[in-house]
Order: sequence, then C-alpha cells, then structure tokens
Amino acid sequence: RDLFTRLLYGGRISLAIGLFSALVGTGVGTLMGSFAGYYGRSIDNVIMRVTDVAFSIPSLPLLIILSAYAKSAIPVMILVIGLLSWMSTARIVRATVLSIRERDFTLAARAVGARDVRILARHILPNALAPIIVGATLGVGGAIIAESSLSFLGLGVQVPTPSWGNMLQDSQSTMSSRPWLTIFPGMAILITVLGINFLGDGLRDALDPTLRS
Repeated sequence: RDLFTRLLYGGRISLAIGLFSALVGTGVGTLMGSFAGYYGRSIDNVIMRVTDVAFSIPSLPLLIILSAYAKSAIPVMILVIGLLSWMSTARIVRATVLSIRERDFTLAARAVGARDVRILARHILPNALAPIIVGATLGVGGAIIAESSLSFLGLGVQVPTPSWGNMLQDSQSTMSSRPWLTIFPGMAILITVLGINFLGDGLRDALDPTLRS
C-alpha cells in the first residue's frame, strides 16, 4: 500500500475528527461558561461544581470505554471527544463573561430592558470571542492526540480506513525492518499538533490586548 497516499488520506480523517471534536467541546464549554458567568450565584455554583467533577474524571480510560461501547464509529468518537473537552473552555468563558457583564454597554442594554439571550448574543459573546477562538484552536491538537491514541489502541478509526493512529498501530510489527512506516505517521502527528499549538499561541498574542507591547 502507498504510504504517502494513506498518510494524506489519514491526515484528512484525523484533522476532521480534531476539528469537529473541538467545535463540539467549544460549543458546550461556551454555553456552560456563558450561563455560569452571566447568571452567577446558584447557577454558577452548580455549573462550576459539574465542571470540577468532569475535570476529576480521567479522560483516556473513559474515552476507551465509550469508544469500545460505540464500536469505534467516527461520529460517536467526535461526540465523545468533544464532550470530554469542554471544561477548560467553560472556565475561560466564565471568567471573561464575569468581567464583561459589568461593563457600561452591558449595563445599558439591561437598563433598556433587553432580554438576557439578546445581551449574551449581541453584547457579551462577541466581546469574548478572542479567548474562545484561542481555546478552540488549542483544542484541535488535543482532539487529534486523543483520536490517535484510541486508533493506536484499536478503538478508534478502523482499518481499512486510514488514520495516523491506526497507521502507527499497523507498523508495530515491522518497526525494526521498515521504520519509516512508524516515523512518518508519528512525525505527521507531531508537526500538526505543534503547528496548531503555535497557531493558538499566535492568535492569543494577536487577539489579547493585554499581551500587546
């Protein structure tokens, strides 16, 4: 089989899983963090305690269990990875919303009788986009690593559909005689995740006014 073709096609699968998983995690985290930061008090306490409990659960064992139960279906894997990665986004969005909700334009919107949904959608979330975008970008790298780990263990994308993780799994038996079968998928994961993380750092520096000189 053509290694280069499988590497390119597997990259498409791995990147798609990473992107859509990050979208799911960012969406859930933004929703939870917005409600916690805007309403505060009991709602904030409940959501933050749920977040703390979710943080305390080890992600990889739970991913393995859920992926094995779901028979490695790609849409289910995207959903599972996304639903296990929303907590950091929720905390970031909550902290941002807590500061924005006390600004003059938010107080003015509340004073003229604007509904909470309108205030969140039109005034608060647009001003909280910078940390959300950065968090989503960094989440893509984590989702790619999660998918590669599951596929390497035989619980992710299944052969003959290639992904970087199952290409690493397939090459275990020939690592000594044909090491390039292991090196190239591993380098693809490394370079992609590093590149995405550097992109996230660059976006943070560009979008966060407190970091500008």
